Parts: sequence; C-alpha cells; structure tokens
Amino acid sequence: MDQILDGVWFAVVAGNHQARLCYPDGYTAAMVQMSSETRVQAKRSLGRLYADGGTAMGTWLLAAAQLFDTVPSLTQKHAILLTDGENQHETPEQLTLAIETVRGRFQADCRGLGAAWQVEEVRRISQALLGSVDIIPRREDMAAEFERLMRASMSRGVAEAMLRVWAPQGSEVLFVRQVAPNVEDITGRRTTINPLTGGYPTGSWGDETRDFHVAVRLPAKAVGAEQLAARVQLAVDGEIVTQGLVKAKWSADDSLTARISPEVAHYTGQTELARAIQEGLAAKTIGDDVTATTRLGRAVQLAAETGNDDATDRLSRVVDIDDAGTGRVRLKRGIDKLDEMALDTASTKTTRVKR
Repeated sequence: MDQILDGVWFAVVAGNHQARLCYPDGYTAAMVQMSSETRVQAKRSLGRLYADGGTAMGTWLLAAAQLFDTVPSLTQKHAILLTDGENQHETPEQLTLAIETVRGRFQADCRGLGAAWQVEEVRRISQALLGSVDIIPRREDMAAEFERLMRASMSRGVAEAMLRVWAPQGSEVLFVRQVAPNVEDITGRRTTINPLTGGYPTGSWGDETRDFHVAVRLPAKAVGAEQLAARVQLAVDGEIVTQGLVKAKWSADDSLTARISPEVAHYTGQTELARAIQEGLAAKTIGDDVTATTRLGRAVQLAAETGNDDATDRLSRVVDIDDAGTGRVRLKRGIDKLDEMALDTASTKTTRVKR
C-alpha cells in the first residue's frame, strides 16, 4: 500500500470461490482514491484477511473489471492477481469466457504463491491481459514482490502504446513478437488500422526499452529488385512517436541471402528456448521422460548459445548437464517443485542481444 501514490484510485478484492470487496467495504462496489486516511484503512482491511475457500479466478477478473468501470475517467488500469491454488471452482470454459470478457479493459500481473497452482493456467491470464506471470516461493517473499510490482506500476507514464505494422499489397505478416525483455507473441492481438496496416497493443510503458521481431513474406521478384517490405511504427494516444522502415532486396548472392543478422539469430534462439522449456516440462508432467530430456537438453544448448546464464542456472536445478554445447542432459530425481515452476514462469524472460 505504501507504494501507491496519493490520488490513485484503488480497491482490494478478496478472492476464493467468489470475489468479495475487501476495501473500501464489502457492500459498495466502487474504488476510492489513495490518501493518508484510506491508506491506513486499507492496511487494516488486509490484516483481517485469511485464506479459505476455493479458487475462481475468472470471477475475480470480472469483479476487477466492474470496479474499474466505476471510474470511467481512468486511462491506466492495472491489477495484481495472486493465487495459491488451481482454478477449482470454474470450468476451463468459464475461465476462458471471463478472460475474453475483460481482455483489453485492464492489465494484470499475475503471481502464484507456493507450488499448488498451475503455471499454464495463470500464464493464460497474464498473456491475455498484457501482464507478467511469476512465482512467489514463500509467504515471506510476498511483501517485497508486491512492492516491486507497485513501484513498476506507479512509474508507467504511458498508459497504452500500440505497434503498427504496414506491409505492402500481396504480402503476409507472418508474426509480430516482443522479444525483450520477455518473449510475447502478439500476432493474434492484431486490430485493423486500414487494409494494409495492423495495430498490436503492447500495454502501458515506463522508462524502458523493448525489442520486437516482425516477419513479413513478400511475393517473389526479379533479382536486383528492391521494395519497402514493412513500416513499423509506435503510436501513443494515436500519435506516431517513432518508426522504422524495413527494406527488401532480391539477390542471387548466397553470402547475402543466407546471412542472418545477429539480433534475429539471438532472439530466434531465445524464442525457441522458451518453447523448449515449456514443452520439456509439459512432457515431464505426463511422464514422457524421453521427450522431456530431449526438449530440456535443447533448452540447455540454446541457453548456452545465447548467453542466457539465468536460464542455464534454472535448468541446472531440473536436469544434470553433461554437455551444454550438445544439449546432453539427464533428468534429476526428486526435483523441488518450486524450482520446476520457477523455470516455467521464467521461460519467456530473455537476455538482450549484445550489440
């Protein structure tokens, strides 16, 4: 609470198999502005919370959306979702419907406490709501993590930024990905700006730098031909603040056409790394040790190739690494579930390319 600036509208929702407004009170579905008085009251309300009941995250999301709607003037809307269990009191279809209902209405950073929750289930929410997912291993770690999240939220000066990608007639935008500071495929978030331009929401920004990877397929042309392949722009409040032009030239020179830029090679490897970790852990969960070993071995190899030491360290807690260069590994026995979940939640975090 201490990180929320005075004047910011806020509320606290207590969630189990239902959603209850913990603060400002349990009867009026509304938000209040932070002040010295409401700060003290909110802290007292948190002190009265205790863990009970089940888990219905879709219901929590719908409650958050209703609260945000009580202050129509808000431009930046951010929620922190905390769970310590699986979504037991809703069907997968109910959770999906709730996610789609609130998509685009606010951002949500999601955290799981302990080891009794499902990473993929919570990742679905964070990805749809342009947020992050991570694990809080122990209860004593909660205060520091919430403080960090609140500091980040308060520092976001841009409420919404949109990446716009123009591609020429007859071309195809294969994908649009954020690749740093984390991998996030935003291809499916496309909205139509005009017949040749798509808009891709990227959420709110602070004082930060992000890298994006865009792939465009063009119709074949004669050797020596040149063409503008894409125009990539960043728009804030509908105004273009920066842009880059992507040019294509057809060549028969293999030394040119076969060469991959270091940036593309690096982030392609980071994207494959995230996929290899998630696929390896999924295979391990269902007892497919052969696939798990193969995919996690590939992840170790990619982490080494791209210089992702943090990923290598997390992988070493799940597999014994015999040869990182070739990806030869052995699954550890008696793995700490928290280490496995930490590897999963951090799988999309990337290292920046060394320029």
